[in-house]
Amino acid sequence: MSMTDTQHVMDILASAEIIHSAETVVQAVNRVAAEVTEKLGDTFPLLLCVMSGGVPFAGQLMTQLHFPLEFDYLHVTRYGQDTAGGALSWRSAPWTPVKGRTVLVLDDILDEGLTLAAIVERMMELGAKACYAAVATDKQNGKKKPIKADFVALTVPDRFVFGYGMDVRGAWRNLPAIYAMKEN
Repeated sequence: MSMTDTQHVMDILASAEIIHSAETVVQAVNRVAAEVTEKLGDTFPLLLCVMSGGVPFAGQLMTQLHFPLEFDYLHVTRYGQDTAGGALSWRSAPWTPVKGRTVLVLDDILDEGLTLAAIVERMMELGAKACYAAVATDKQNGKKKPIKADFVALTVPDRFVFGYGMDVRGAWRNLPAIYAMKEN
């Protein structure tokens, strides 16, 4: 990233609106952890983090789950560094076998739902006993989505959001809060 690009993403953050504070995010993830524990705590689930956006959510959620589980990742994306969706790309399948397992897929955002629906469908094709989805955010875009997340930490408006795993121009996945780009 050049100095010009760095300044550009700094300007984006400076002009952005905070949607959910870091404290709100932590509280929401703790609530989801309680819901996951109640539903899956006795199933020895396989948690699958969707790279790269799901990392903060998966990491924070896992520390709140006080039951045995296995952890792995997969990398499927419809997004590059652009703000609009692209073609579905399977970059890495989970290394841990899912056959006969209860699987919990962890992702940063349920936007149009195409990626998450494809992941859940693929896990079931691979023989998962059950496949649940947990997302840090569910975008309230008014679109009919092919999947509904089983666990949702927070909702976000139909705007371009970033932070807490979600990037803008390749940056700001590391922010503990969730922001929306300034509307023109």
